[in-house]
Amino acid sequence: MATPDVRKGEAPPPHDRATFSRRFREAFFDPAFDVERAAIDRLEAIAWQAYEQGNKAPRTRKAGPGFADPDYDLSVEWYEAREKLRQAQARWADPATPSRVLLVSSAARNDGSCPGEISKTWRLAKIAEAVLAASGLEVDLLDLSLVTSDYRRQIHPCKGCVSTAQPLCHWPCSCYPNHATAQIGDWMNEIYERWVAAHGVLLVTPVHWYQVSSPLKLMMDRLVCADGGNPDPTLTKGKDPAKAKEVELAGWDYPKHLAGRAYGVVVHGDVAGIEGVEYALCGWLDWMGLVDAGAKSRLERYIGYYEPYATSHEALDRDTAVQEEVRNVARSLAEAVGLLRAGRLSRPDATLPVPRPK
Repeated sequence: MATPDVRKGEAPPPHDRATFSRRFREAFFDPAFDVERAAIDRLEAIAWQAYEQGNKAPRTRKAGPGFADPDYDLSVEWYEAREKLRQAQARWADPATPSRVLLVSSAARNDGSCPGEISKTWRLAKIAEAVLAASGLEVDLLDLSLVTSDYRRQIHPCKGCVSTAQPLCHWPCSCYPNHATAQIGDWMNEIYERWVAAHGVLLVTPVHWYQVSSPLKLMMDRLVCADGGNPDPTLTKGKDPAKAKEVELAGWDYPKHLAGRAYGVVVHGDVAGIEGVEYALCGWLDWMGLVDAGAKSRLERYIGYYEPYATSHEALDRDTAVQEEVRNVARSLAEAVGLLRAGRLSRPDATLPVPRPK
């Protein structure tokens, strides 16, 4: 089969100098920067040159042994991220490593941002954290609300490389940072490492318009590289779409880089959408090869059903049943992690051939 064409014609032309200048200077709107306008002018000139040249990865190194093309110039930042994942995977596989759970609080609300109040998601995550810690597990609490309150904390969106060809989607993601376009400061390299190091994962999320929260969806989309992603960018000469199509069509094994971890899910809402969100999250985690921790590890509940938002924390205070159900999710996950690591729990279909790999 001939390699399919690479379709072009959507992206607009690069910005002109005036547009680039306006966008660059948006970061220096505060009058406090006025005393350094000359320095800002010099920095803008450097940034413009990098933009014109498309200087995505200004620091590179030879790939070296273990890559298809050892002489290929890899981004230093990507290479360092990859090494951290390899080390995290080795710790995960080591029987002497203490069992670890990644607990993800997925709300966008916290009291350090405009809402001025903590989320119910955070409270439920802290309930689960106490149970997991009491079970003897190390708990890594990932608070995704920091993208709304922390300085330059961000998760950039997925660019959809996998839809061009699976091998174009690198593990870990190599789309960021892109220094030419100032797409920097991406949180995902740290988050990838935290997922890899975990023996279990517990997601706690509110429902936003029949869907998961925005920070959780950003993280989910960027984890696409964990499901079938290419750990060797030299195979595709970096981001060469034609080469990536050729590699995929020659045969690709779609490696599941996070398979074998246990999971639990807590979804809460106030009006509608909890069942769909719980179904979508569990389907996603199942697809990636994670192992559910049993029926009591998957929870969807309304808290303060059709009651005012202003009293939602009081509604959670009263709902001691849902608090105990969250504890049961954590207990189920703790048990599953122990069984998985002891070799007494596995996916029954793990060894079946896949007629439609993807």
